[in-house]
Amino acid sequence: MTHELKHIFTAYQAKNKSGNKAVLATVVALEGSSYRRPGVRMLILDNGKMIGAVSGGCVEKEVQRQAESVFSSGIPKVMTYDGRYRLGCEGILYILLEPFIPNKTTIKTFWQTVKERKNFELLSYFTRQEGISNESGSLFKVDGSTLKLRPGFESKKGLEVFQQKLTPCFKLIIIGSEHDAVQLCSYAAMTGWEVSVIASPSEEKSIHDFPGAQQFLSQLPEEFASQMIDKQTGVVLMTHSYVKDLKYLVGLRGARPIYLGLLGPSLRREKLLNELMEYDLDISDDFFDSIYGPAGINIGAETPQEIAVSVIAEILAVIREKEPMLLRNKLGTIHN
Repeated sequence: MTHELKHIFTAYQAKNKSGNKAVLATVVALEGSSYRRPGVRMLILDNGKMIGAVSGGCVEKEVQRQAESVFSSGIPKVMTYDGRYRLGCEGILYILLEPFIPNKTTIKTFWQTVKERKNFELLSYFTRQEGISNESGSLFKVDGSTLKLRPGFESKKGLEVFQQKLTPCFKLIIIGSEHDAVQLCSYAAMTGWEVSVIASPSEEKSIHDFPGAQQFLSQLPEEFASQMIDKQTGVVLMTHSYVKDLKYLVGLRGARPIYLGLLGPSLRREKLLNELMEYDLDISDDFFDSIYGPAGINIGAETPQEIAVSVIAEILAVIREKEPMLLRNKLGTIHN
């Protein structure tokens, strides 16, 4: 959800230039089931524009309508949305609406936190009663500092607190520059991931060739810096060159990505890994455990777009620790 907050802060900074007011809507509690779970947020501007969503699209109009009183009074409120009678979702949403007026320090700290890939928290104080209350509101916490999302708000005891711990955006490093890499980059960016693309200088490509990419590096395998990989990073190796893939694997052997996907058949994977072990016998088992090849899950993917869906689905399954399956065969609720 960190990527959704990035969109919210970006929109807020843009709206400041035009003088629009903003209201932050946060799902702070849920009874039953819903399309999205507590912690999802959206920003409503007083010009009618909405950034993000708190459901699949069925709740937003009501949230926008309820936000009108917050625009006029400047006082937070809690609203409920009972999907049992309107949507058949069998759930009641509790949504906190509050003026969103972070100061320059909060904005600067947020973007610094994102840049440095730090964990942070958001705490929302509320009661499960519809109505306005100046005691409701949210705070942003990082590195022991607590920052306000609106001037004058102070947390008080006795209120319910929705505490959300957020991690850095998932980062995907794509090593390769062919058409399938372009598609994977685009789909990953739409998923909210921060995408870096690495290509050989001989490819003569730039970041403009990869829609959605946040970073483009034109470098040789021996120049690859594995320090850019942390526990929230996945790598997909898809140069379509056996020699280049092997060289990049050599450079990656000291890194610990949560996912390392190898494009191509299993025989090619085995040959790559055998040559890698001949190069370095001391590679840890953890590194080999992070390798997924052939990359992707078996959904019959054939086109570059379908392959991108397959690979992204596998990465999601790995980072969420889920076994891919048809939801119709799953017992219990979707999110348990």
